[in-house]
Amino acid sequence: MLDNAPRGTICIEDIEIGMVRSLSKVITDRDIELFAEVSTDRNPVHLDEDYAQDTIFGGRIAHGMLTAGLVSAVIGEQLPGHGTVYLGQSLKFLAPVRPGDLVTAEVEVTEIDHSRRRVTMNTRCIVNNKKVLTGDATVLAPSRKFD
Repeated sequence: MLDNAPRGTICIEDIEIGMVRSLSKVITDRDIELFAEVSTDRNPVHLDEDYAQDTIFGGRIAHGMLTAGLVSAVIGEQLPGHGTVYLGQSLKFLAPVRPGDLVTAEVEVTEIDHSRRRVTMNTRCIVNNKKVLTGDATVLAPSRKFD
């Protein structure tokens, strides 16, 4: 995993609209196998190349939620980071992610409600300069006032 920003916490008092954080990761066969094991989603389009060849994808693809999990990693580790509570996430899957793809997950702050400690972010995952996932997340950000 290639981190593009340090891990830790950015408290609500320091978050600004337009802040962006990201991470990049190559999706491996092992990632897909482990996600299938943990999630119990053993759809053969993810695990069986022969089966997947005969689908609209023409080969194996990663679980969409595995890709979405990279967004969660950025939110939980970088922006806002440790102590963040996920409140909601919308997702649109725009293109498949395949084993070996380098996925960059990005989050960008679009709204801040300081009184409720709520932060809304645009979320996206990109492979080869193409968006493969988009959405919006709402989180409860940590605050120095509650440490």
